[in-house]
Amino acid sequence: MKIIEGFAAARSLVSDRASQRETVIDEREQWVRQAIADVRERGDAALLDYTEKLDGVRLTSIEVDKAQVKQAYNKVDRELLGALELAAERIEAYHAKQKESLLRERVDEGLGWLLRPLNSVGVHAPGFTAPLPSSLLMTAIPAKVAGVKEVVLVTPPGKQGTVSPITLAAAGLAKVDRVFSIGGAQAIAALAYGTESVPRVDKVCGPGNIYVSLAKKLVFGAVGIDGLYGPSEVIIIADDTADVEFCAADLLAQAEHPAASAILLTTSRKLADAVGNEVERQLASFEKPEVAAKSLEENGFIAVVGTVDEAIEIANLYAPEHLCLVVADADSYVDKVSNAGCLFVGENAIEVLVDYVAGPSHVLPTDGSARFSSPLNITDFVKYMSLVTTSRTDMKKLGKAASVIARAEGLEAHARAAERRLER
Repeated sequence: MKIIEGFAAARSLVSDRASQRETVIDEREQWVRQAIADVRERGDAALLDYTEKLDGVRLTSIEVDKAQVKQAYNKVDRELLGALELAAERIEAYHAKQKESLLRERVDEGLGWLLRPLNSVGVHAPGFTAPLPSSLLMTAIPAKVAGVKEVVLVTPPGKQGTVSPITLAAAGLAKVDRVFSIGGAQAIAALAYGTESVPRVDKVCGPGNIYVSLAKKLVFGAVGIDGLYGPSEVIIIADDTADVEFCAADLLAQAEHPAASAILLTTSRKLADAVGNEVERQLASFEKPEVAAKSLEENGFIAVVGTVDEAIEIANLYAPEHLCLVVADADSYVDKVSNAGCLFVGENAIEVLVDYVAGPSHVLPTDGSARFSSPLNITDFVKYMSLVTTSRTDMKKLGKAASVIARAEGLEAHARAAERRLER
């Protein structure tokens, strides 16, 4: 990994990265626009055609029978099923506590707010080269805990024309209501607008490739979305107390994702050199090192800075998806962190646990959006309604001010609606 010396150089590199963020608008977006229009016009027929063209499978039925979901439990390795059950239990428990803490209605002197769960949510679980049951659990379970009435899963079929038993077992654990063997941009369009088979939902969630992200961007407004997610990111802030082997392993765990950013900010040149060498040593033992090696080459670096505070300043500017504090007295720096999707404090608070079993959703803001957005959480699946029950006394107290402001804005009818009540 390349090593950068000094706070100014590291900050400049991060600043350049932040200023160059932009939304992809190219031929891929044009293709997605056409796919969305096609699904809106032809419904199920378009979904079947795209699945055959893109996934190499001609389906006879889009929806997966509930019996197949139940049977999937018997087809999954017992150890894996046990791990998924543990993950599901912890994700549910975490978000149940979050619900208890955050989702509270209040009415005070006629004013307040009411809470209503969304009626329906669509979850996209990508296939990629292997099933991703963790993303399904991390998205569907918070929705169910929040009280969403219907959770619909869309996920592409394998070459045999069936959805992976691992994905179906995870769907069962997450209490998903319906499963459809379609994926990609066309599945997002189906969830946004509905087809003969796929119900229209209130919100679409879940990860995917650039085509899925573009589809989510284009259907937003017709349906809610959880966010637009780019390549994964980690910044590790470490001093000379950090474990070299652990730092290298955590950087590589992130770099394993395509186009990921894996960055170490350290106050120790000795640690920087040691971690750089250890990354190369560990990478050499990988069966398939190509993806991690490319991520590190294109988006990874180690920067040596003067203090932990300087490292935190750089991290706040970058606003990473994952931020790890591996320094002495790490707790004392927590309040200085303002921009991160998930903050990991201490050597044992590692990203891989949150990826799978810790409890918080691993669906996190990327590409600097941690400056203004949050991890997927219980509030993503409810909506607030303002409540107003003002009395005659309130009208006399507030009506004149409302009338004055309305007339200042040139809205006579608004003013008169208040004034008529004041005249009674």
